[in-house]
Amino acid sequence: MAVLSYGKGNRYGHPAPETIERLEKANCPAVSTEKCGEITFFCLKNEKILVRYGKKRDKIIRKGAIAMTIREMAEQREVAYFSPYASLSSKSRGRDREEPPCDIRPVYQRDRDRILHSKAFRRLKHKTQVFLLPQGDHYRTRLTHTLEVAQTARTIARALRMNEDLAEAIALGHDLGHTPFGHAGEQALNEICPFGFAHFEQSVRVVELLEKNGKGLNLTWEVRDGIRNHRTSGHPSTLEGKIVRLSDKIAYINHDIDDALRAGILKEADVPAEYREVLGDTIRERLNALIHDIVIHSQGKDDIVMSPEMEKAMRGMRNFLFENVYHNPLAKREEKKVRHLLQELYQYYIEHPLELSEEYLNLMDAGQEKERVVCDYIAGMTDQYAMQAFADLYIPKAWPVK
Repeated sequence: MAVLSYGKGNRYGHPAPETIERLEKANCPAVSTEKCGEITFFCLKNEKILVRYGKKRDKIIRKGAIAMTIREMAEQREVAYFSPYASLSSKSRGRDREEPPCDIRPVYQRDRDRILHSKAFRRLKHKTQVFLLPQGDHYRTRLTHTLEVAQTARTIARALRMNEDLAEAIALGHDLGHTPFGHAGEQALNEICPFGFAHFEQSVRVVELLEKNGKGLNLTWEVRDGIRNHRTSGHPSTLEGKIVRLSDKIAYINHDIDDALRAGILKEADVPAEYREVLGDTIRERLNALIHDIVIHSQGKDDIVMSPEMEKAMRGMRNFLFENVYHNPLAKREEKKVRHLLQELYQYYIEHPLELSEEYLNLMDAGQEKERVVCDYIAGMTDQYAMQAFADLYIPKAWPVK
């Protein structure tokens, strides 16, 4: 058995990651003085050891067992290795409902897993990113956008010794509340719902309430804060949240250009030279330049920042996309139909709420406003499901006669 003697939050970074790894490989039981400096060992029968912390807390350990759980060892490695500005899993502000900790996974890794296995996450594969129902296998969807955001965020977080699990959890959950048909669907619901509609607020509502039949995923405060504040005007409370906020823009600026090139809406030469000179001429060069700039200018700082030159070029590129892609008539020619489709569905379910599925009826029974629940139902639809629902309600079908 090993006794690791160190003070909580010590400035020397004890225990060293190498020490923890050697103990894990040797399957050596370990206890630490982090929370209590007085430890007494008693040898019991049947190869058991009683470990007493101070005067009260006892823990019985079988020979060969690990006194410190895998999760606790991972948390110790975070303390030893992470930047002093990183979010430590052991220092989370917690969940709305307390739960027993996992013996293997720190809290943010657990949150990441919950998001990944949620129904809302799976539906992202059939939701529009920019181009409505594009006829091609290589255009981005809301799911592939999410994965690209997560990968960019993980790269930056790892380089800066931030909490990669927290950054990934925020990234994977940031668009869970997006509507069918992308921002066109969001605008349609915002126009007709008396409470308004914003996808970043809906993403939080998904993880706090809508998943698991009204129970939500019970994620940590830090993950929900990052999801809520991923938009351009957001102010995340953690550096990992700030990383995701920038990674979202880096991802969509680059992959939306790629999709626009594939669709023939843009040519590479159409991108203004002043932005290409700073960011690069290809997607690979632009991603490399943006990520390196953030890492270089954020090292050793309690903030996530870019150089003024790079930030100006990224904003200019974003404005260029709004003018030439997001508002392009070719890319958006179906948006009027989208608004009509979703608003007709909204009116129908407002008038016929009993046709909502059971989980949404339960929300109304629990006191949720009908208008908000109808928005929840429609926002959760995929593109194909929304079109099929509209067709079932308003498009005549041939009679099944011979």
